[in-house]
Amino acid sequence: MTANADIAARSEIEPAARNARPLRLITCGSVDDGKSTLIGRLLWDTKAVKDDQADALERDNRNQQNELGLPDFALLLDGLQAEREQGITIDVAYRYFSTGNRSFIVADTPGHEQYTRNMATGASTADLAVLLVDARAGLLEQTRRHATIAMLMGIRQFVLAVNKIDLVDYDQARFDGIASEFRRFALSLGVTDVTAIPMSALLGENVVLSGAQSMPWYSGPTLVSVLELATQRSAQTVGFRLPVQRVSRPNEGFRGYQGTVAGGSVKPGDSVVVLPAGTVANVKQIVTFDLVRNAAVAGDAITLVLDRPVDVARGDMIASIDAAPSVGRAFEAKLVALSATPIVAGKRYWLKSSSRRQRVRVRPKSRLDLHTGLWDEAESLPLNAIGTVHLDFDEDAMFDAYETNRNTGAFILIDAETNNTVAGGMIVERRIDVGGISGGSDRDHVVLSMPADVADRLMAGDLFNRLRDQIDVRRTGAAKAATALHDLD
Repeated sequence: MTANADIAARSEIEPAARNARPLRLITCGSVDDGKSTLIGRLLWDTKAVKDDQADALERDNRNQQNELGLPDFALLLDGLQAEREQGITIDVAYRYFSTGNRSFIVADTPGHEQYTRNMATGASTADLAVLLVDARAGLLEQTRRHATIAMLMGIRQFVLAVNKIDLVDYDQARFDGIASEFRRFALSLGVTDVTAIPMSALLGENVVLSGAQSMPWYSGPTLVSVLELATQRSAQTVGFRLPVQRVSRPNEGFRGYQGTVAGGSVKPGDSVVVLPAGTVANVKQIVTFDLVRNAAVAGDAITLVLDRPVDVARGDMIASIDAAPSVGRAFEAKLVALSATPIVAGKRYWLKSSSRRQRVRVRPKSRLDLHTGLWDEAESLPLNAIGTVHLDFDEDAMFDAYETNRNTGAFILIDAETNNTVAGGMIVERRIDVGGISGGSDRDHVVLSMPADVADRLMAGDLFNRLRDQIDVRRTGAAKAATALHDLD
């Protein structure tokens, strides 16, 4: 296709609608698979490239056009000087485009291993992932890593874009083999919504326009057709969450708690609980910078006024009293290691989540083998490893599971010595460590160790009521209980 024919094809596409609800997507995969070129082509073929951008692209390509006479579409995304000089993507680039049916926000993410943290950032807000694979190379370790991170970030819709299909002579068998291999891997991650498309991003085949002339064996949709029909990530149903960022006291008569609503909604009169203390109060007033509100929802920046004086500080959370997050000192999580220094058992880190920062000990449990899809036992997590860990806090922490609320279920780990971010994580669940049923020295009694709230619920039952006189209940801290159990063993 010549440059003139390409421009003529663009003119046949209906002008883009500007009022469609945006779908957020990312392009990910290994380096040099054509992610920036694909998005540049999408922008070009949907007429999202403004005249001044097109002129700049023409200037940049004056002496660099390829043998087809087409511009280097990747330059529409790679804006950093280092990206243009090295021909790679370093930072996440966000672009907006739309078709006659829908609008989109797309994130172009880096493929290099050392920029994995940037890829995770782009995936954290996406509804769908377009995973690119070079038809010549097939699935690589970085391809599997990006797919796994996207899944951990809650993405359940994948488009497998088998790019550069023209460089393998439009070989159907090659495409079918790659698609089958990826579907098996995706299934091991629990992902079933996968659409595989053979395409040439540079030529624009099966991106916006059909590639049927070159690939008569493929009768599936183009990329843009899939995007137009994709569903947005379902709303996360949790109660009200307000991580407190600041206590506002402009005068003696006003005390408000400021932050951005991280989940649910709230209105005056609602009962709330301040965590981790557990203090209960009612909402008296919701204030923003210019007015008093009747309600607030997720994403709103507000000042919350309560009906009574309570002890609230930065890092606390105000939540629905009937749908509060989990509070405890032990949680299960998944980590993506982002530092050359491995995550090792027993080391203390700072954990930052929302406005709260706490000391935590991390104990790796397992590491994902990206080739087999199996979780192997591990005592450390090196750079770019994906693993499961135990989190043990010095004081109470508050989290939702990441699947329930991305805002209150995500965190980063910070090295206390260097202040470097060493990992990004997602809470799986609160860990309830029952110390076990341990025999006493005379073997005529047992010691049952469990969190206090679990014990309270258990002892509320009929069985414990009947045996209450025979049960010795002693409340103690986790460290002292662990020592006692160890001595019994």
